[in-house]
Amino acid sequence: MSAADAADVAVGAEPVRVGWPAPVSDDHDSAGFWEAAARHRLVARVCAACGTTLHLPRARCVRCGSFDGSWEPRSGAGRLYSYTTVTHQVHPAFPVPYTVVLVELADDPAVRLVGTLDGAPPLTIGMPMHVTWEARGNGTVVPNWAPDEAHGGASA
Repeated sequence: MSAADAADVAVGAEPVRVGWPAPVSDDHDSAGFWEAAARHRLVARVCAACGTTLHLPRARCVRCGSFDGSWEPRSGAGRLYSYTTVTHQVHPAFPVPYTVVLVELADDPAVRLVGTLDGAPPLTIGMPMHVTWEARGNGTVVPNWAPDEAHGGASA
């Protein structure tokens, strides 16, 4: 696959990353997350018995043992927890440089999600981030992140 094959392609409301891996979206424990993402909604699994956030998603609560949980909406606002810029290309689908970000949700710090930014934008740990949406080649929609320009972040 050439770098051109891996380029972003605009389809509908979100870009499509052709050649990038797509998540398994029909897994029993995480299917609700992917169903919400398809509608551009960010959710986290929460135990109905004790209110513990179950991240990574799982059927049984690690705190109280309950199997009763639900997918609860999250705002899509976050803070940059960590990042690294990749400069050595290891696969044609991932042209360098790109930056891998780990974002902690502002309204649920127990949840941290990974995303990528093209290039090597100026970033600062703790800076505000917001969710964006990307489709993969198989049609699965995944959350991604961008610096919040309203708070001095770079554009993604």
